[in-house]
Amino acid sequence: MQDLGFIVREPLLNPEERVLGYEVKWQHTGSAAPSEADVEQLLNCVAEHLTVGPSGTLLGDQVLFLEVLPQLLMSDAVAALPAQGTVLALRAPDVDADALEAIRELRGRGYGISLRGGDLASIDKAILASVTHFEIGASATDFSAQVEHHRALGLSSLRLAARQAGNWQEFDACAGRGIDAFVGQLHLSPRQGTVSKGLNPAQTMILQLMDLVRKNADIRQLESIFKRDAALSYKLLRYINSAGFGLGCEIQSLKHAVSLLGYSPLYRWLSLLLASASTTGYSPVLLQNAVIRGRFSELLGREFLPKTEADNLFVAGMFSLLDRLLGVPMEDVLEKIQLPEEVTHALLAREGIYGPFLALAEACELNSPEVEAMATSLCIGTGQVNQAHLAALAWVQSIKL
Repeated sequence: MQDLGFIVREPLLNPEERVLGYEVKWQHTGSAAPSEADVEQLLNCVAEHLTVGPSGTLLGDQVLFLEVLPQLLMSDAVAALPAQGTVLALRAPDVDADALEAIRELRGRGYGISLRGGDLASIDKAILASVTHFEIGASATDFSAQVEHHRALGLSSLRLAARQAGNWQEFDACAGRGIDAFVGQLHLSPRQGTVSKGLNPAQTMILQLMDLVRKNADIRQLESIFKRDAALSYKLLRYINSAGFGLGCEIQSLKHAVSLLGYSPLYRWLSLLLASASTTGYSPVLLQNAVIRGRFSELLGREFLPKTEADNLFVAGMFSLLDRLLGVPMEDVLEKIQLPEEVTHALLAREGIYGPFLALAEACELNSPEVEAMATSLCIGTGQVNQAHLAALAWVQSIKL
């Protein structure tokens, strides 16, 4: 069955700005309730690409929020999803006696259930006691009243999740009350008053290493730099040995890594190390988004480009957010490291060999109406884009950021 459209995601953050999971839905569904066919097809797509074994998930400890309709609660489409890590979201006004019975059955199997689109004070406590989450508007005029009512209910099993946190002030209001929040594209916006502090010593060292790797320098030169910082050496080897790299043996040294992998894969892992070495206070969700964008871009181009070019696509995707991760302008980043010309061209203009793939990955996360035209221009089908998108979400979990 052909996919109905393109999948989009919205991150759910805890008060420390770490990603707890995502809501996944079809693009441009708007505020209207999705049709039964739309929902069923989305559930099937997610189950196909993110389920492993009879009940496992490729997302590790992260959760997926998926909006469903009451008549689908006991369907095969829901049963195909792993209970662990799946939260089924229902519109509160749709929950009747039959739906409540199904909710209790699903809770017994381990699924999470979230209610949205209702007033907490008007919902039967028996229903609230049977679900795991209740969603409130982060900018709603009755936000404080809803929070206080939740506290008065005394239901420790019911978590609040705020929707539509449109700015950092609203997010901070949620975080101050211990509430998780869906943030849309907020994580791509810098916090007001954030001042660039430039590169820290670890990042400067990594940039030096990346320049040497690009020049195929002698491995002894690389090792001599890494020996100055044992923590960086450990972190790089931890990344390389993670499940996301798919090696059949353990890499025990930088020399071993270069001899087995070559310089190009090492370069991409250094780009990951560079981004994660930030001390500017930028949100952890931004780092995760950069890695997803890099992997997404790489997977989109994998069938069209040689392996080394796909490695460059990963770097281009990662570096497209590096200015925000490092807290310095992109021009300054590009001055400090010599990137392949095509990577620089992709970063500055979204053009060249890599630019269109990066632009497509970026458009998917921004819910851009140009996604379909971009995919068509690259001769990439909707199903391929969705598969790459979900695979990127799973992959970022395997490298243990």
